[in-house]
Amino acid sequence: MANLKEVRNRIKSVSSTQQITKAMKMVSAAKLKRATNAIIQLRPYASKLKDLLANLSASLEDNTSPYLQEREPVRVLVVVVSSNRGLAGAFNANVIKTANNLIAEKYSKQLAAGNVSIVAIGKKSQEFYQRRKYNVIGNNNDLYLDLNFENASKITESIMQGFVNGDYDRVELVYNHFRNAAVQYLITEQLLPVPKPEKKEEAKTANVDYILEPSQQEIVEQLIPKNIKIQLYRAVLDSNASEHGARMTAMDKATENAGELLKSLKLSYNQARQAAITTELTEIVSGAAALSGGN
Repeated sequence: MANLKEVRNRIKSVSSTQQITKAMKMVSAAKLKRATNAIIQLRPYASKLKDLLANLSASLEDNTSPYLQEREPVRVLVVVVSSNRGLAGAFNANVIKTANNLIAEKYSKQLAAGNVSIVAIGKKSQEFYQRRKYNVIGNNNDLYLDLNFENASKITESIMQGFVNGDYDRVELVYNHFRNAAVQYLITEQLLPVPKPEKKEEAKTANVDYILEPSQQEIVEQLIPKNIKIQLYRAVLDSNASEHGARMTAMDKATENAGELLKSLKLSYNQARQAAITTELTEIVSGAAALSGGN
C-alpha cells in the first residue's frame, strides 16, 4: 500500500486538476452561448438563400456561371474545419478521420497522383496534414481570433478563385454540425462546383412565381458567389459552436472523473492511516508486554 505522503501528494494533484477542468468548463459554457447565438441567427438566412438559389437556377436553361461547371475531379481540394486548441474530447480527431475517409474512399487515385490539397481551418488540422506532407494551402489559424463573415470570405474567395483558374476541379467541405452541447454531427458536402438542385426540389418549386429585376441570369450570377461564402461561413460557425460544446462536455466529464478519483484516493489515504495507527498500537502493546514480561 502506498505511504501517506504519496497519497497526500496525489490528492493534492487531482484536486488542482479538478479545479482547472471546472474552470475550463465554465469558460466553454460562456463561449458556447455566444457561438450558439451566432449560428442560430445565421442558419435561417443561409437556408433561405440556398433555397432561393435552387429555385432560380432550376428554371434557368443556360447558366454560364463558372462555379457550376462540372469537371472531371483530377485535382481535389478538401477544406477541413477543426479547432486551434485541444481538450475537446474526440472533436478534432473525428473531423480529421472523416476527412481522411473521404479522401481514401472517393479520391484515392488523386491522392496517389499527388493531386489532393488541403485547406485547414484550425491549428489541429493544419499541424496534422503538414506533418504528413500533404499539400496544405495557406494558414487560416487566426480566423478564430476574429471570427466574422468578412474574414471567412477571404478564405472562400481564394478557394473560388482557385476553382475558376482550374487549380482544382472539386472542393469538398468537412466540418462538425452543431446540434447541442452534447451532440455534433460530422458533415461532408461538396462546396464547388455548386451542386445542382434535386429533381424533387425542382418539382416542388416549379409553380413559384418571382418578379425578377434586372434579370434572372444576373441575379443568379450574383447569388452564387454569395451563397458559397455564406455556406463556408456557416460551416465555420457550426464548427466553432461544436468545439465549445465538445470541450464543455469533456471538461464536465473530466471534473466528474476527478471527483471519483478523489473519493478513491481519500479511501486509500484513510486505509493507509488506519494501517499506520494499527501498526503503532501493535508496537506499543508488544513493547509494553515485553517490559512487563521482563519484570
